[in-house]
Amino acid sequence: MKRFTAAAVQFAPVHTSDPDCVQKNLDRAHAWLVEAKRQSGAELFVLPESFTTGFTPAGAPADARTTLWNAVDTIPGKLTDVGIDWARELDAYIVFPTYERGPTPEVLYNSAALIGPEGLLGVYRKTHPFASERIVEGVDGNVVQGWTTPGHAPLCVETRLGKIGVIICYDGDFPELSRVTALLGAEVICRPSAFMRTFDHWELTNRARAYDNHVYWIATNAVGLDASGAYCFGGSMIVHPNGVKLAQARGGEEAVWASLDPDPIRTVTPNSTAEQHFDHLQDRNLLSYADILTEGMSAFEPAKRVPYER
Repeated sequence: MKRFTAAAVQFAPVHTSDPDCVQKNLDRAHAWLVEAKRQSGAELFVLPESFTTGFTPAGAPADARTTLWNAVDTIPGKLTDVGIDWARELDAYIVFPTYERGPTPEVLYNSAALIGPEGLLGVYRKTHPFASERIVEGVDGNVVQGWTTPGHAPLCVETRLGKIGVIICYDGDFPELSRVTALLGAEVICRPSAFMRTFDHWELTNRARAYDNHVYWIATNAVGLDASGAYCFGGSMIVHPNGVKLAQARGGEEAVWASLDPDPIRTVTPNSTAEQHFDHLQDRNLLSYADILTEGMSAFEPAKRVPYER
């Protein structure tokens, strides 16, 4: 990869209780991107998860899914066409997260497009929808919870900046997905999010996944009140491949950025004389992972189990 500046842009999306939410969110995102470009000169921007509509749709599960499906578009489509215009205007790459229409209103993906001045470069569909987000059907086949259909494929795209991977929010809790993305060659992994748990969970998973895989990690969180009544607390961060935070946002609307060194793991921490003599990808003992793809569950019981529709 080359040396470049990456930026996390966090703001509070307007949610689907407002019929004009998509246009309002596009306008706000564009304004933030222009300002962040002016101040940082960044060549990669990561926007929050599902920024075009907000994360949780308003209304009953089946109605909410239809409302979202109607509000957004396919990828490629009119929304990502806007993103391409922005990328060309800014001469930059943009991780552009939006819900994505499937072939019928029963199928809605939580997606993030990677867009550059060249156009649409790839689409990642969230493979681990959060428990309240993923679709659960009752015995009669009606949706009783959730709205999102999971994707199944990791994403890593080679760009003029370097190799960029994308995951989304809850995906960052699963070491396997980040590892697969790193094994595809990712040098930078972007994690657009609407994170509502604790800052400890947020920081832990961001720094661990960066360090696990020796990748730069750009985690953008939304801010503000979600339609569910929960609060996204911001705290967007950019993490070095050795787990050190290079930039940290606060709890309001703002952008943060950092310069990414193309040769980052010569030393155990940045700006140190302590040489690094290990590589977490190379040093794996593959013989110990024979059962990694077997189904399982925690030895402890959560308050509620939500079945995963495969």
